[in-house]
Amino acid sequence: MCSKPVILIKGAGEVASGIAHKLAVCHFRLCLTDLAEPTAVRRGVTFSEAVFDGQKTVEGVTARLVKSYESIPGAWEHNAVPLLVDPSAAVRDHLKPDVLVDATMAKKNSGTRLTDARVVIGVGPGFRAGVDCHAVVETNRGHHLGRVILDGEAEPNTGIPAPVLGVIEERVIRSPAGGALSTDRNIGEHLREADTVGSVTGKLIKAETSGVLRGLLRNGARVWAGMKIGDIDPRNVEEYCFTISDKSRAIAGGVLEAILSLESAQGGVG
Repeated sequence: MCSKPVILIKGAGEVASGIAHKLAVCHFRLCLTDLAEPTAVRRGVTFSEAVFDGQKTVEGVTARLVKSYESIPGAWEHNAVPLLVDPSAAVRDHLKPDVLVDATMAKKNSGTRLTDARVVIGVGPGFRAGVDCHAVVETNRGHHLGRVILDGEAEPNTGIPAPVLGVIEERVIRSPAGGALSTDRNIGEHLREADTVGSVTGKLIKAETSGVLRGLLRNGARVWAGMKIGDIDPRNVEEYCFTISDKSRAIAGGVLEAILSLESAQGGVG
């Protein structure tokens, strides 16, 4: 393989972070973009935490918050993945990436175009290969998880959480109201059913199943009624809170496949 392309990843949540980790350990040059107030639940494995803390390390790969386009090369020189607060991914015009990956998981296309880069990849539903992007990577659990789609779309979002030890909806923690989340719980804590997780505008949030707290929004996060704010893993294994999931790894593998196959076809990598 000759040279590595520059890859811009829109999003720094759980799936985007799994993709970024895979590409970083393969020595690609990456740049991430995210919102000013990220709402990723699985904060133990999301590079979006760098927005709040300045940097975040996931399984040996570090993302570093940068404030300007000019700071991107400096992060690369220190073997870090630069992350910009840039919801519209305007850095695209400065960086001129070879590959753009939309991993915002918004379940709709919020502006990604086929012409944004030489290779454009959409992750999950909301994109049509050949129209919005060159390839789509399937994100729905099941037989086709991680599949590269070159013609068509990913499966629609089911809205149903994947069962873990037979537990489905009960493992998802949702806000009972709109307002600011108040909690002193930490990711990795072990909960029992009916334990208090926190509150929103005085309304208590109770665990509906026992297990380890795998994900939880930050204390003070602004939330709305019904919003997913946390995740309990009934397998009760703390390690799973701080390591990339099987789903994210499968999707990341699909993105890597799409990049290598499409770049090779265009003569960009070989």
